[in-house]
This record gives sequence, C-alpha cells and structure tokens, in this order.
Amino acid sequence: MKGFVDDIEALTEENTDFRRVLYTGAKLQLVLMALQPGEEIGEEVHEDRDQFFRVEKGKGEIVIDGVTTRIKSDIAMIVPAGARHNVRNTGDKALRLYTLYAPPEHLDGTVHATKADADASDEHFDGKTTE
Repeated sequence: MKGFVDDIEALTEENTDFRRVLYTGAKLQLVLMALQPGEEIGEEVHEDRDQFFRVEKGKGEIVIDGVTTRIKSDIAMIVPAGARHNVRNTGDKALRLYTLYAPPEHLDGTVHATKADADASDEHFDGKTTE
C-alpha cells in the first residue's frame, strides 16, 4: 500500500516513546510523542519547516514566540517556520500527541524511547522516505 492509513488516535494514546516516526514522505512526516509529567520537548526553532501538533491525551502548554497557551486533549497547534517554540507536560499523566513536520525533520523509522535518547541523538532527515 502507498501512504499511511491507521487509527492515529489509538496509536497516539498507546505510544510510550518520547518520539516515534511513523511515516516519512518526501514533503511531510508523521511522528508520535509522549511527554512524561514535567517533561518538555525543549525550546527549538525550525527555520525551514512548519509543524502541526495535536494532543490526544493529557494536558500541558505550548509556547510560540513567547506566548504561552494551555493545551489539552483534542487541541491542535501550528508552529510556522522560524517560530521559537516548546511543548511542556503540566499534568500528572503522560501528554500524548502527534506532530506533522513539513518537510520531514527526522530519519525515517527513528524511535527515541526517552527524551535523554533524543537529546543524545544527532540524527536528521536524510532524504530517505518510508516508501
């Protein structure tokens, strides 16, 4: 089959990895994320790519260019290229979300079980797609 078809809500809610790349196209990438209580993605800027987030479970906050907004289940967020941003889990349970990078950010198939694994990694998208 070409493309990706699956129950994104179930996959996101069941994910326990900090970062798990599900699908990489030439111009878009789907990634699951789970942030533990008190954990954050870490402040970052993607100069050349837009990013979409959707929360499936949990609560937290997103900061985009210094503006903090509370987030919870069913909230969607878009971070335009060049915006400084961060997502934090402010709840007492895992914050489970997925993100779309356009274009891709990570190597296809990347799995970082923990934030420490992600921080220790220097991987970046190399042009190789899922199919």
